[in-house]
Amino acid sequence: MSFYDEIGGLATISRIVDVFYAGVAEDDLLRPMYPEEELDGAKQRLTLFLAQYWGGPTTYSDHRGHPRLRMRHAPYEVTHAAREQWLLHFRAGLDAVELDAEHDAMFWEYVNMAALHMVNSLD
Repeated sequence: MSFYDEIGGLATISRIVDVFYAGVAEDDLLRPMYPEEELDGAKQRLTLFLAQYWGGPTTYSDHRGHPRLRMRHAPYEVTHAAREQWLLHFRAGLDAVELDAEHDAMFWEYVNMAALHMVNSLD
């Protein structure tokens, strides 16, 4: 059984992403990185990416190819402060789904590493 299946599949990942983007939508630092017309698209892409990353369907790659996360985020100034805000909202998403401690720790470790990798500008 994949990590994706163990945590409840698409329903769980969708809930994490919904809570995350609810926070982003109200965040003065992060919101400018998500133009209004792109917010729903960004939600869908993150949901599909996380589903695939954790062992779910390959829909993300089928439609978008290789993730190239750093390249796709290059147009945005991603500072350490932005990383911290991003993690704050992602933590809220993880808390909302109440994963068991082991799965939560694995997910949290991954997003911390990924968020650090996206930093491309000093504060």
